[in-house]
Amino acid sequence: MAEIAREQPGDHHEVEALYDLCFAPGREALSSYRLRDGVPPEADLCLVARGRGGETAGAIRTWPVRIGGAAALLLGPIAVHPTRQGEGLGGLMIFEVLERARALGHPRMMLVGDAPYYGRFGFVRLDGVIMPPPTNPERVLGIALREGAWDGIGGEVTRAPREEAD
Repeated sequence: MAEIAREQPGDHHEVEALYDLCFAPGREALSSYRLRDGVPPEADLCLVARGRGGETAGAIRTWPVRIGGAAALLLGPIAVHPTRQGEGLGGLMIFEVLERARALGHPRMMLVGDAPYYGRFGFVRLDGVIMPPPTNPERVLGIALREGAWDGIGGEVTRAPREEAD
């Protein structure tokens, strides 16, 4: 199917090209990109799926954020090359990121997406977690990576301080 491995510095341009191919122009104007601006991603939780020939078949990245002062991870963007969609690569990458995040001790993860799709991975709607506008609150989803991790967590989602992200 595909080999999933940690994204390496040399993968950057291929991954960005895949995101450009899979997402509409202006993707970087979305509110989630404002949370990523100037903050390095969680390198251990950025993955690339490669096909048998070494081609980039999919990619997923994860970023540190703060929610009302509490640390969290923001999952995305997630992309699968159009010729590989429908093979389950997106799901495999999501499961792998969740497993790695738990192993690294991260308490919680969130994303902006469709509840019917992400619900199968354990993501649920987050009431009281506010993404920068114009994000639809119905699409703000989260998963507890350890029991009770979302208890009492709420407020605005903001960029993680740079020292947290290093």
